[in-house]
Amino acid sequence: MNDYLIKALAYNGQVRAYAVKSTNTVGEAQRRHQSWPTASAALGRTITAGVMMGAMLKGNAKLTIKVEGDGPLGAILVDSNAKGEVRGYVANPQTHIEERNQEGKLNVGAAVGTTGTLTVVKDLGLKDHFSGQIPLVSGELGEDFTYYFVTSEQIPSSVGVGVLVNPDNSILAAGGFIIQLLPGTSDEVITQIEKRLSQMLPVSTLIEKGLNPEELLGEVLGEENIKVLESLPISFECHCSKDRFSAALISLGKSEIQEIIEEQGSAEAHCHFCNNTYQFSKEELKELKEEAN
Repeated sequence: MNDYLIKALAYNGQVRAYAVKSTNTVGEAQRRHQSWPTASAALGRTITAGVMMGAMLKGNAKLTIKVEGDGPLGAILVDSNAKGEVRGYVANPQTHIEERNQEGKLNVGAAVGTTGTLTVVKDLGLKDHFSGQIPLVSGELGEDFTYYFVTSEQIPSSVGVGVLVNPDNSILAAGGFIIQLLPGTSDEVITQIEKRLSQMLPVSTLIEKGLNPEELLGEVLGEENIKVLESLPISFECHCSKDRFSAALISLGKSEIQEIIEEQGSAEAHCHFCNNTYQFSKEELKELKEEAN
């Protein structure tokens, strides 16, 4: 089954909801970065939350998420947009914590760290970007994104994200949900949602069992209460290219390109997001030098 997300309303428009199956998308990130289990779980949870947050945008808007904790993982960076495209990387992908957390899961909190920040920058196509930042709550990321929505966007929310990793480091299951209470949500509805959240199995377990995004929201909100508005395919997409890096080199100017030719003879450009590397020969650099200025 291909990855996709759904947008929905529940309880007669009192609740806005998103759910996603992101197994293949997180798997692509794992393959590109050769990440180890705990790093894969941290990156996968951020990608899963990020692609749902991207789906909240419109048109050509996009956002960037940066998680900077004091753990061995280093920074996590994820880009997403309103079209279901997402990409991301982690500073130290070969990070794994053998000791499990109290719930017996991969210890993402220990890898990310509990001191640091989660920053979201939205590019809505306007002159200024919207930026929100919160201190990390636990480093487990689901709780951190929940706190971000409540604090930075003033939207009471619940974020659940999960990733299961196979013994060979590949991704077994990944997915998540975001539930948001709209103004005027009744106390009765809030109580029902809180009860369901406290009783449900972990997200990754439900995805592993084969639940699709619609069924995942059914676990959280009750199938009879949900109205699906839209379905959107999602994927790991990076728009880097040799042409883009060529343009970046041209922007350096003739003298700096000449300096690279004299000192290195060739150039190599690397994209952190997708791990692709682009080579520029001496001849290519000379051509770019001619295009400069």
